[in-house]
Order: sequence, then structure tokens, then C-alpha cells
Amino acid sequence: MASTQETTPNMERIKKALFRNAMQGKWDEVVSIYDANEEAHMTKITKSGDTALHVAVSDDRTDIVEQLLLIIRSSMNAKEVLEIQNERGNTSLHLAALMGSVRMCKCIADPFPYLIGSRNHDNETPLFLAVLHGKKEVFLCLNQIARCDNGETYCRRKDGDTILHSAIAGEYFDLAFQIICRYHNLVHSVNEEGMSALHLLATKRSCFRSGTHFGWLAKIIHHCIFVKELKEETFNMNKDLVESFGEEMAPPFPPNYKLCTNLLALPWLAFTRLWNTGRDPERTGEQADLEYSDGNQPIMKGERLQGLPSNYYTCFGIIQVVSKAILVILRTGIGKIRKIQEIKEIKEKHIWTAQIMHELLCHVSIYEHQEDSGDIPEQSSLRMDDYEIEPYSIIDGDDTYDKEAIFGSQSLLEGKKKMLAGKTKKQETPILIATKNGISEMVKGILELFPVAIYDVDHQKKNIVLLAVEHRQPHIYLKLLRKAFFTDTAFRHVDKDGNSALHLVAKLGYSGAYPFAAVQMQWEFKWYLFVRCSLPRNYFITYNKEGKTAKEIFTESHQELASKEGEWLNSISNSCSVVATLVAGVSFATTATVPGGIKEDSSKPTFERHQAFLIYAVSSLIALVFSVTSMVSFLAILTARRKMEDFELGLPRKLLLALTCLFISIGAMLVCFCSANFFLLKDVLEDNAFTVYTLACLPTTILMIFTIAQFPFYFDLLWSTFKRVPQRHFT
Repeated sequence: MASTQETTPNMERIKKALFRNAMQGKWDEVVSIYDANEEAHMTKITKSGDTALHVAVSDDRTDIVEQLLLIIRSSMNAKEVLEIQNERGNTSLHLAALMGSVRMCKCIADPFPYLIGSRNHDNETPLFLAVLHGKKEVFLCLNQIARCDNGETYCRRKDGDTILHSAIAGEYFDLAFQIICRYHNLVHSVNEEGMSALHLLATKRSCFRSGTHFGWLAKIIHHCIFVKELKEETFNMNKDLVESFGEEMAPPFPPNYKLCTNLLALPWLAFTRLWNTGRDPERTGEQADLEYSDGNQPIMKGERLQGLPSNYYTCFGIIQVVSKAILVILRTGIGKIRKIQEIKEIKEKHIWTAQIMHELLCHVSIYEHQEDSGDIPEQSSLRMDDYEIEPYSIIDGDDTYDKEAIFGSQSLLEGKKKMLAGKTKKQETPILIATKNGISEMVKGILELFPVAIYDVDHQKKNIVLLAVEHRQPHIYLKLLRKAFFTDTAFRHVDKDGNSALHLVAKLGYSGAYPFAAVQMQWEFKWYLFVRCSLPRNYFITYNKEGKTAKEIFTESHQELASKEGEWLNSISNSCSVVATLVAGVSFATTATVPGGIKEDSSKPTFERHQAFLIYAVSSLIALVFSVTSMVSFLAILTARRKMEDFELGLPRKLLLALTCLFISIGAMLVCFCSANFFLLKDVLEDNAFTVYTLACLPTTILMIFTIAQFPFYFDLLWSTFKRVPQRHFT
């Protein structure tokens, strides 16, 4: 291999040749240049400061990277070459981790494990980048090479985020579980904003079952899907594979054979399920799935069935097998229903998030008394000060840990120390964040492990009762009313402005939380009455520090909303009353008309004995009665008063009655029209009657589609009118 010093013109020629061949994909030429010129190893060929090795890694050319690494290792400056950084500070190992290539990461990091600790300009290590982009296999590989005792020093970047923060922020919950299994201390770590992993998880509302809304069909599919819980995985250094428990391998058959193979596998699944559940109700065969006990709180199946006779487990096994059979047919037998796969991914997220939450709560110690021991952030627990979390601190005097290795540079360490000199921002506890976001699983889990958490308050001195009321979370408020969590102190609590729960519920809520603005006023009033009636009057103070009562606050804050909703009611009443009047006019005309005339001898209808005549007479009468009722109801809305209490039941019930009568009258009018035309066309179009009626009903179908499109609003109004506890809405 050449070792003589090349002249500057020669190096420029080599640089251009490397760049040209790399851009054109002529990697054999690049390998030849690397083999012939040792100086080419350290040559940066792109504007962003990448070497040919960087480009090969970014191009995901694993075979070329392996060849280049063999050449580089045989040189005298192999370490210097692999330490070269581009303008963002990324080494080739950074890029390999970002690409998610286990083979490239092994080839680079195996001979030089210290490269796993190299940091870019954002103070990110290759291990951190692998987690940041959700590359679980690369994380397991690099963690195995770095060893757990050294890997912990590579887990934080300059803003204080750890790899656990990044995994949860990116919703890589399977990866987050592997991190927790290996680095328990990261559960306590907080970033510069004072956010721990549990804080971050409390902001992921859509990742929990209580924060996800399903339709009736999606809810059935969701309950039929079984998801396996996460388990700790190991990395096999010899096979370049992740040994995942329960991982499905690629099937050795065409995709269209999947239905047959799944159906053939069901009998064996049924046999093993029934055999195992009948023999050992505790734990046999594969691990029990994680399920929901009340639709929200996840529990282990074995925990849920404790205390039941052993033969009951067979029944539950049969239910599981039948559910899986239904899903197999739906998923693979009726085309590729993407919705089912999406629901499966959502349930995986729900189950895994609940498992991550459980692991975090098992290791967290935010409610334990902590003495100042001078630990670095990774070793210090979250400290409580007036039930609020302070950001982590760095205290000198402990030489056991290499702080510069953890934070990357001395300048960064100085920046962390300067942060202590200023006033630190206090962070809310996880239970407060979860209450605001309506995550009932986390609220219940924290209160069961740490009952003292019910007294946590934020910077405005609001506890979880006040926050649940203020942020319109009725499901959480109902849980807090139960005897298990009920405490007089929590429900009598007031914030720094002297507002009780009744004062806060009287304030106008966020309008985006309601599916239709028309029902917001009704929802607000019912929510106010529910909170007021849920506890004795002596639990709520009469006046706040501004000298206002809850009723005064409600009237002032909802005045504009009541005015807007009154205008909306007038608008819809005017429009619908016109339609009701037209239907009433047509219905009156059909009622006064007798198809076929009257018999001269008896003054009876000619078609009296025909079934179609009976349908015609009844439907015309129904259309007339209900259209007139609808018209009168809309007129009653137009002339009704607009006081606050009228928006609870009076006006909504009138609107519901008017819309119901209008829908019925329209349907009855269409039936009357079809039955009347039957007498005219039954003898003329004997064979083609079906085709003619089908074409004639097309405009009617369009009208029906428009009517059905109004049903979501109709049913939401129906639900909110007759339900005592206001329905929770999802944004």
C-alpha cells in the first residue's frame, strides 16, 4: 500500500476522483483508490465534510463499507480515520446508527468500542442517535458492545434529554422498554426543563386507551385483538439478529396463501390454548396477554382471573380463539382491510404504553424524601418542593463519575453549572399533567401507589380535582369521587386566587373540545350542575378573592356563548321551519286526495281493499301530523326565552323534538309518494316497475344521504340531553 506523501495537486485529483465515483455509484473504483492511497482515507470529498466512508454509509452500501473498513484497519491511522467528523460532527458510526444498519455498526464499533461515546455538535452519541430514530436493533448491538456500565455515560445530550426521553417522545415504546430493562437509573433523570420520562409519557394522551375514541365497530375489533406484552430482548453478536420473543418470521409462501395457513393454524392454537389453560391456571405456555379490566386500565390477564375456578380459564381460552378466528377472516379473507391493521397498531401502543407506565411507576421515587447527596442527574431522583419537580442539578464534590464524559465537554458542563445560578423553572408532577390530558390510567396508577399524590399542586396551587374540573375531564372526576381516592382536603382545596372547584367549572371551557358548537352551552351547564350536586354545598366556598360567586362567574363567562348559540338556534329554526311547512303542505294535499276516487254507490275508496292504499293513507297522516308538530316546535324555539337554565333542557329538548318530527315526516312523505305511484304504474309497467322505481328513487336517495349526514349531530344532541354526566369529547 502506498505510503509516500502525495503532492497537493495529486490530492486534489484523488479528491475529485473519489467524489465523482461516489456520486456515480462506482464504488469499486472508490475501493481501489482507498487501497492505493492511504491519504484518501482522511480526505473529505463533499461540501458537508463527508469522507467517502461517510457517503458509503449514507448510501447504505454495507458491502462497500466492509471493504473500506478492511483497508482502513490495515493502515496506521485507522483510529483517526474513524474519528473524522463532518460539519455536523457526525462520524461514520453516527451515520450507521442513523441508517439502522446493524452490520455496519458492528464493523465500525467492534474494534473500537470507544467510538460509541463520540459526540456530534448536538452532543449526541451514536447510541443516542439510534434511539432517536427508533433503531432498536442498532441500540441493542451498540449497547452490547459498550456494556451497560459504560453505556450509561452515552445516554444524554446537551439539552438534558436521555435516550429514554427520546424513545418515549418518538413513541418507540418497545425500544423504551428495552432501555428501562438496562438502565433503571434513567427513570429518575430529568432534562433542563425538569421533565422526566414519566412527565413526557403523561403528555402522550393519544397513546392511552382513555385518550382514544373509537366507533362501535372499531371498538369491537379493538377488544378482539390480543397483543403480547413486551419482554426483554437480547442481541446475538454472531447472527446479527435480535432474538425477539414471539417475533414472526417472513412466511415461506405467497401472500394469498395466508388465509389458508391461518385457518389451518387455528385448531392447533385452540388445542394448545385449552390444554394449557385447563392444566395450569397460573402460567403455562406463552405469557398472558395484557388486557383491559374496565376499558381503560390495563391489567395482566392472570391478575384479572385470580380467584376464579380453574375450569373458567377454558372459557376464556375459547373466547380468545373465537376472537382470533374472526380477525383472521376479516383481515385476510375479505381483502386487505387496512383499518384492522391500524387498530392493531393502536392497541399495541395502548398496551405497551401501559406497560411502560407500570415500569416507570415501579422504579420512580418522586414521593420519597431525598437528601442532597451530590449525585449527578443520572443518579439523582426527582425531588419534591411544594409537590413540584425541580430540574436536575449538578453538584461538585463527587469524583466517582466522569462528568465530562457524561456531558461531552467542559464547556457544556460549565453551562449546566451556570443554570443553577439562575432561578430554575418548577415543573408539574406527572399526575397533574396526566389529569389535564385526561389520562385516567396514569392518574389511577399513581394514586394507587402514591395516595399522597392527590395533594400535588401546580404553580397556581391547583390540585388534580381542580384541574380535572377546569379541563373538563368527567371520567377522572368520577374516579376521584370514589371512596378509594376521596379526601375532604382535596375537594375543599382552592387555588391561589381563592377559586374552588365550583368556581373553576363555572369558567368557559375550551370550545375545541366539543364536536358541535351547538351543544357546548348545554354541556357547560350540565357539567356545572353535576359538579355542584356531586358534593355538599359546604365543600365549596361562596366567594373567591375577587368577591365573585360561582354563579356570577358562569353568567359572565358564558354570556357571549349563550348569545352565539341563540343566534344559531334562530338560524336553524328558520331554515328547518320552512322545510317543515313545505312537507306539511304536501302532506295535507295528499291526505285530502283519494287515489282512484270514490265508489258512487257506497262513497268508499275504490282501492279500499288494496294494501298499498292502507300504506298511502297511514303514511300521509303521519307526514301531516309530524310535519305540523315539527313546524310548531321550531316556532316555539324562535319565541322562547334565552336564559342560562333554558340551555340545559328546555331549548335542547325542543330542538330534538323538532328535528325528530321533521325526519319522520320526510320519511313518511316519501313512503306516501311511492305507494301513490303504485296505483298509476302497476298495470302499465308490470315487468319494468323495479327499474323505473330505482331510477325514480335516485333523487330520494340523495336526500336520504343528506339526512343521514345530520345524524352525528342528532345523536350527539340526543346523548347530551338525556345523559346525567356530560359525555367526554375527544379533540
